[in-house]
Amino acid sequence: MECRALPFRQLPHQSKLFIQFLDNFSSVKQFYGHPPTISSVKKAMRSYAYPRERRDEVTGILGQQNAAFGAGDVTRENLDRLRKGAIAVVSGQQAGLFGGPAYSVYKAVTAIQIAKELTRAGLDAVPVFWIATEDHDLDEVRVSTWFHEGKLTRFELPGNGDAGKPVGRIPLGLQVREMVHEAARILRAAGGELLAAIFEESYGAEETYGSSFGKLFARLFAEEGLILLDPLDAGLHRVGREILQKAVEDREELNEALLARGRELDKAGFLAQVKVTARSTLLFSMQQGKRQPIAVSGGKFVSGEQSWMKEELIRAVEAEPEKFSPNALLRPVLQDFLLPTAAYIAGPAEIAYFAQAEVIYRKVLGRMPVILPRAAFTILDAKAEKLLRRYGLEVEDVWRGSQELRRRMETSSVPPALGKKYDKTVKEGARMLAELKKQIVRLDPTLGGAVETAQRKIAFQLEKLKRKTGKAQALKAGLIAAHQEFLESLLYPHKVLQSRELCFLPFLAGWGMAGRKELETLARSSKLKEHKILRIP
Repeated sequence: MECRALPFRQLPHQSKLFIQFLDNFSSVKQFYGHPPTISSVKKAMRSYAYPRERRDEVTGILGQQNAAFGAGDVTRENLDRLRKGAIAVVSGQQAGLFGGPAYSVYKAVTAIQIAKELTRAGLDAVPVFWIATEDHDLDEVRVSTWFHEGKLTRFELPGNGDAGKPVGRIPLGLQVREMVHEAARILRAAGGELLAAIFEESYGAEETYGSSFGKLFARLFAEEGLILLDPLDAGLHRVGREILQKAVEDREELNEALLARGRELDKAGFLAQVKVTARSTLLFSMQQGKRQPIAVSGGKFVSGEQSWMKEELIRAVEAEPEKFSPNALLRPVLQDFLLPTAAYIAGPAEIAYFAQAEVIYRKVLGRMPVILPRAAFTILDAKAEKLLRRYGLEVEDVWRGSQELRRRMETSSVPPALGKKYDKTVKEGARMLAELKKQIVRLDPTLGGAVETAQRKIAFQLEKLKRKTGKAQALKAGLIAAHQEFLESLLYPHKVLQSRELCFLPFLAGWGMAGRKELETLARSSKLKEHKILRIP
């Protein structure tokens, strides 16, 4: 396995705050509790105390959940370690169809690796994955895009009638059967017989988005003992209801703090990820199976057609906490109340979220875990590597967009002998114009600029002619369009990074199940500030 590392600032679509977090943490430290290092985790956990009673309650619930997902012996051992006092390295993601985009796997792999590092350093730690089943954005999870035979294959379940429902409770339905059959065929064709069997065991028509995701990840990471958490569980809501109540009791103070943090971020030149207004709260309510935000209006808390005075809402949360859930800023705080979290493994957008959530952590929990970036990868196969070499390209060239990529491919397609003649002509032309310029400038110095303009135009036209020659050569061979589609589909699908769009399972099928272990070695804490380009078998 070959690997090349890039700094994140060389990748497209990276936020300014994320780059500063990685490259110059001191400039954003006021927005975070700790620097993003393993040493910070060790330091933060020296004085951390997690209540025994809460630990017993939560591990009991997690034991039931993971048994339902089909967790193996190593997960049960990790749950026992958690019950006895281990700390947690946590990550999480929406319950995406067929495991969601590849970075869901990268998050899990990073949590597993960091937990091992901490354990070796004397801090017993276990990996936990929070499946965001309460999220109600069905469009984010009902599509899975696969790279297959050089093209993009799209698997999509319908969304009609389920808008607004927590995705973890939505059944996949009969439509998934044909998709599973086709997807398993693709996995087997790539050599992933075991993976295809795991996949088929996880995705049935009777499963929900949440249960199928949990079953897939329980099987994928059985050897590593990844602990899965489904926050829709009513028992977890009861354990965490004091956090939900505090969001109501201290709503004014928390909202003012968030508005102030938004102004701080704006002054520093950063964008707030979550919009906060004077009417905002940190809660959603569950009504008729749908999740709706709670806002403040006319001195009341309002959600849809329902309204409460403050004390009424506090009592409602006390009585039925399962009917309420946190928003994106309170969710990690609730997570780290339920778990003895030492470190959270976050993606770039999440790291920006935490810059706002820090004020809630400080006021509600009095502590915040260390935030570490997830490992990030772009995967190349043999054909992609061959095409990049053929056209003299790097992955970064594909990220520059279709127009620039086509230009580079056309230029590189000029036959070598003809290309040398072009280059020789350009050099000779430049030399002749330089001599001509000397004579012209002696005659009239004001004409120097005109000669330089002529030089640029001639060079441009020769380059354009060379590109057209390459295009004609490539089109004659009937290859360039197909090669461009292959590279863009694999490396920049729909103009986003591969890890944000493509499912990881087809890559793993070709790589072999041992590929998880190889990813793990590249997710070490010392390597998390790099984006890695991998060449897999």
